Amino acid sequence: MKIWQADFYYLPSQAGQDRQWELVICDRAAVSDSHVAKPIYTAQCYSADANASWLEQQILLAAEGSLPSRLEVFRPQALGLLTVVAEKLGIKIEPTRNTEALKQILNQRAKNYPNYHPLALEKPPPQTLPEEIWGDRWQIANIAAGQIVDLFGDRPIPICSLPKDFYPINLNLSSDLFVPGIVVYGGRKSMQLARWIERQNPAFINYIPTEVGKSGGFVLETGLVDRWVFNTFESQQAASIAQEYERKKRAGKGLHFLLIQPDDSGMTYTAFWLLKEPMI
Repeated sequence: MKIWQADFYYLPSQAGQDRQWELVICDRAAVSDSHVAKPIYTAQCYSADANASWLEQQILLAAEGSLPSRLEVFRPQALGLLTVVAEKLGIKIEPTRNTEALKQILNQRAKNYPNYHPLALEKPPPQTLPEEIWGDRWQIANIAAGQIVDLFGDRPIPICSLPKDFYPINLNLSSDLFVPGIVVYGGRKSMQLARWIERQNPAFINYIPTEVGKSGGFVLETGLVDRWVFNTFESQQAASIAQEYERKKRAGKGLHFLLIQPDDSGMTYTAFWLLKEPMI
């Protein structure tokens, strides 16, 4: 299966010159096959030509007769035009933050432009979760990397997202490395909470300190730029546990999980997501 990652965005404008847009396409596997990802196709155009017709022509040129089955896009501003072209060409479009090969390439190319930050996206401030879906309580948990797929791969869980790309073995993680996560005990609202999160398309969960060592919370990042205050706390013990969560997450290349269950009996799971924060 051929999977591309693509970006189409304007470059920094030069004084007295028309603004240029740049299309960058890479193979999704580039970041795993090489320490230095490289694009398979790039093209630039002026603003007047930055439209669906131009993009379609460039994608056909890049494909050389063999179109990808999927096109992954991380930038909201690029999604609209690329969706129009992808649908016309019969390519599945997937908005996702996990485009590490492409982001590596964009960072490399940004060195040619001073004060240019191609990965900086405008993000809204975190919103509060709807009160009607709040769970009863939550806790941090850890699972050995080698056990994740065995524990959740074959269980009859109503909502389960376990992308093969995130399997610890495919990320070259040691089987005894502990992967951190958040467990939410939702009680009677367990399924309602799980379905709401599923609709938002969860990406990853970050610990955000408000007063170092004393208070903070976890922010659930969803879609391409949306953010939600998942839970908050005010205690040194909770802050210490949250810091350890972040440390383990980064040690595991951004891998972590979100588990929702009605209670702590361990008999029933409502939803499980294996998540990964891009480490670019």
